[in-house]
Amino acid sequence: MATKLLKNIALLATFDDEDREIADGAILLRGNVIEAVGTSAELSGRQADETIDLSNHVVMPGMVNTHHHMYQNLTRVMVQDDALFVWLKTLYPIWGRLDDDAIRVSAKVSMAELMMSGCTTSSDHLYIMPTNARLDTTIEAARDMGLRFHASRGAMSRGESKGGLPPDNCVEDEDFILKDAERLIGAYHDMTRHSMSRIVLAPCSPFSVTPELMRDAAQLARSHDGVRLHSHIAEVLDEEVYCREIYGMRSVGFAESVGWLGDDVWFAHAIFLNDDEIRLFADSGTGATYCPSAHMRCGLGIMRVREMLDAGVTVGLGVDGSASNDTSNMFLEARLGQFLQRVAPAKYLSEKPGGRGGFGGTPTALSARETLAMATRGGARLLGRDDIGHLAPGMSADLVAVNMHQLGLSGAERDPLAALIMCGPFKVDHSFIDGVQVIADGRFTAFDAEAVLADHRATMKRLHDN
Repeated sequence: MATKLLKNIALLATFDDEDREIADGAILLRGNVIEAVGTSAELSGRQADETIDLSNHVVMPGMVNTHHHMYQNLTRVMVQDDALFVWLKTLYPIWGRLDDDAIRVSAKVSMAELMMSGCTTSSDHLYIMPTNARLDTTIEAARDMGLRFHASRGAMSRGESKGGLPPDNCVEDEDFILKDAERLIGAYHDMTRHSMSRIVLAPCSPFSVTPELMRDAAQLARSHDGVRLHSHIAEVLDEEVYCREIYGMRSVGFAESVGWLGDDVWFAHAIFLNDDEIRLFADSGTGATYCPSAHMRCGLGIMRVREMLDAGVTVGLGVDGSASNDTSNMFLEARLGQFLQRVAPAKYLSEKPGGRGGFGGTPTALSARETLAMATRGGARLLGRDDIGHLAPGMSADLVAVNMHQLGLSGAERDPLAALIMCGPFKVDHSFIDGVQVIADGRFTAFDAEAVLADHRATMKRLHDN
């Protein structure tokens, strides 16, 4: 197998079990796996087919995006000032016109954005598939792009006529949903180490599916090795009202009642969890994705990340859909995620002067390294991966590099790792996914961005003009 030696790295942040940060670092890749990590001096005797000098660069593991709706970049900056349920009901009719071509081009645009902002593994929650659109299409797009991908077979089955939020023409038959999920698992779910493709089952939300579909999806997922479960929960207070009126319980109680708590489950948002529900997540191993941009953009609230981490809940980072964010930038998400926690309600912070916050204190609700750990190791755990998220021998060769010699980073030499989010956001200069260099010197190595952007503009016009 071909080998690559990356050397003279100004700072190599491994996020390994010892949290090593290596000055003048080096990393040896053999095929799609990391063979050695150390200083340039320690690896100087290693022979490689290709040597890449990364002087002046910070290198870190590729980030893991654990919640997205990629198709939504066709409806960016729409419904800017309304509540979430109004936002959804306004956009459902447009999304209901999506076809396979729209799914493909929107996925490629989102994946390119993610990759340029440091992401090497992503999930995508595709829950609306009208006019013959298929989840296969996003999987094929990820293969074309070279992105490690967890495709979530989302679904909506409870339309307005049955008491749900989406219009009836945007929902699917539940028997078909389950049969299609079984087909996708058989076709694309690869549980081998370093796999590039896995399937997730992801009924959309408590207000768009039935309890029966939630139970059946959980049973189906658990009948296969490593198929995980994903959905939205506690994103908006209207959801709590809906769950109390329809099910007589809060959202988390509903999830528990249909078998949706466990270490194979992660939820997006989880903003309105109370203390008991945080403990329930921790005790059951249920994870959560923090989507700060969408939480702010839609005026939803502040996820209790500090308390969830302290309780032992696994938390990852997600950009969410490009109509509620409205971008797919992981460095930006990390930056806003760190800073938003510092304006969280006072109960997050120590009441004592000099404590975690308040008068005389330092606002350390979430540090830069904790935020990046969520975006790397936290995301890997949510997806059930032990082969990505940190840099060590035997791990997948997924890593990114940013050149420190650029506007915006000058003066940040004291802590170049924290600078990647505190001074950013930035684009990566180099990205390796599964050992393949997909970005070199700030440019894609095998992706025609201009052609895809032209296709994307034409697709958007076609959808909006109909």
